[in-house]
Amino acid sequence: MSISSTHASGRRRLPLILAAACSTAGLLALSAPTASAVTPLIATATYNCGTWGSGLATLTAADNGTTKTIKITSSAITMPAGTSADPNSITTTLKLTKTVGGVTSQVQFSAKTNPGMSGGNPITLGPLKLTSGTLAAGNSTNSVVLPTPPSSTNWSLQIVASSPTSATVPCVATSVQSASHVW
Repeated sequence: MSISSTHASGRRRLPLILAAACSTAGLLALSAPTASAVTPLIATATYNCGTWGSGLATLTAADNGTTKTIKITSSAITMPAGTSADPNSITTTLKLTKTVGGVTSQVQFSAKTNPGMSGGNPITLGPLKLTSGTLAAGNSTNSVVLPTPPSSTNWSLQIVASSPTSATVPCVATSVQSASHVW
């Protein structure tokens, strides 16, 4: 086999390899979920969490095309002095109103995701995943405003700490969000 015949054979394979690579990339692009924009990404609302405090909380939404999430942070709502939470030891559930074409229902986001925290630390909860209900493009969500005081049957946000401190903390939203999240 001469050098020229090997080289010519390599040139014939190159278009086939390129065609296969382009076909594979095209199939992956068609099957990959597309990220959806949530607007605005960040909204605020006030919550009353009893002994954990009351005040402004930031709700940061994200939608990667397959998973819709909300992360909650607040420097006004804190773990009480003398308490602590290990990483990923707090189950958080957030209720939101969902509006579609003037019809309102509820959706819930929930997860057991948090950094380690101790008394006086601002809360960081989530990201919480959509676990109840559905959200489609154009649906909007907002805080579920309820009368105070929060209780085991009256809550918009529920925080259940399990290690080392055990506590169930119901919270009520006392205001709607600064802007609805539109998915």
